[in-house]
Amino acid sequence: MSDEKKVVFKTPQLILSKSKDNGEIQYFRNNERLKNGDSEDFVEKDFNQVISSETKMFINQKIDNIVVLFGAGASVTDNNWDEDKNGVAKTGVTVAKIAEKVLEKLHDGNYDLKGVELKVYPLDEIANISKYNDNVFETDEAGNVVLGPNFNLEDFLSNLFSFEKFVEISEKEVFENTINAIQDIIVKATSYDYDDKIFKHVKLLNILSKFAKSDSKMNIITTNYDTLIEDAAESMKWTVFDGFSFSRSPQFDSDMFNWSLVKDVPNVKTHENIFKKNVINLLKIHGSLTWERSEKDEHIIRKPKEVVRKPIMVFPSSDKYAQSYQEPYFDLFNKFQNMLQKRNTLLLTIGFSFADNHIARMVLNAIKSNDSLTTLITNFNIDSNIKNWKELEQAMNNYYNVAFLQSTLNGELTDYLGGETVDN
Repeated sequence: MSDEKKVVFKTPQLILSKSKDNGEIQYFRNNERLKNGDSEDFVEKDFNQVISSETKMFINQKIDNIVVLFGAGASVTDNNWDEDKNGVAKTGVTVAKIAEKVLEKLHDGNYDLKGVELKVYPLDEIANISKYNDNVFETDEAGNVVLGPNFNLEDFLSNLFSFEKFVEISEKEVFENTINAIQDIIVKATSYDYDDKIFKHVKLLNILSKFAKSDSKMNIITTNYDTLIEDAAESMKWTVFDGFSFSRSPQFDSDMFNWSLVKDVPNVKTHENIFKKNVINLLKIHGSLTWERSEKDEHIIRKPKEVVRKPIMVFPSSDKYAQSYQEPYFDLFNKFQNMLQKRNTLLLTIGFSFADNHIARMVLNAIKSNDSLTTLITNFNIDSNIKNWKELEQAMNNYYNVAFLQSTLNGELTDYLGGETVDN
């Protein structure tokens, strides 16, 4: 009995897929089984070499501008919440895993917030108070409350933020404590440090730099709060333009993205400028663990994450679109949009589900309006029922320059792009 074919790479002209037939894995190009000559001995290593070759062929066109969009999936490794003594996760986890941790941490009605014991509501209780749909909670065999498959942390937080103004005075302090506790758990879920034994950001940056022109900066856009990209770049001695001034107390100034680093090289016959290599623009469009608003003058400043008390972050909620019009997000989104409209641009998305409507619409509009935009969408799963994802697939089917690749940053992606032999 043969399983349904699982697609791992697809473009307007090509589908690479695999299936299992009586325990034997078979590999296909446009539904035609792949073989090594007359032999049927075509194995996973061979198939992954085909994926690597086709991926590089798709993106190895004339590229003047590289834009990389990192989503939450780019920081996820094994999705296990392995925490240090302070409760900080050591690697990235999914939003669903964060929701499980919220349920666990609020269970007994108390939460330690930076050494202060807070009285909080258990998750199911605050859901009842805020009139959130109670069908999202279930009870296991031991009688414990667990999250049902329909629980969505983003929707839940949106409901809490909206209901906050209607809370009874007698419940207000504990209600606010609970929101603060949930936000603290989210911060701890994203405060991990870069470890090159776990993450592959250094490898990816080195690979992509070979596609970039010497006189242009690579552009990295991320919805993540973590500092993995900055940490990886620093370990490589790369220069990062993140919208903050080069000063002892960096302040946000979006004009910084418009500058480049050049060296004046006098010559007998001409006067040349040489651009510094390995320079990136980093746009953290949902904020960062390292951003804080100055108490003195309300300016946005950047600090080491260890000393930031109240980071500037767009927490998961349905009003993310509205928040994107606030400072500094509006400037960052505007820069992102302009980058997507440049000629001969490669857009690579990594671990981004396209569930964020305000970002998805921007990308879809760019695909349809910039005929020199090449878009490679990579994710753990390239089969999704999300409306925006379906529109991206339709754009591909309409022969816009879009391709999908099943891979993860901390899994196969760097091997595919780097052309190494992959044997999973």
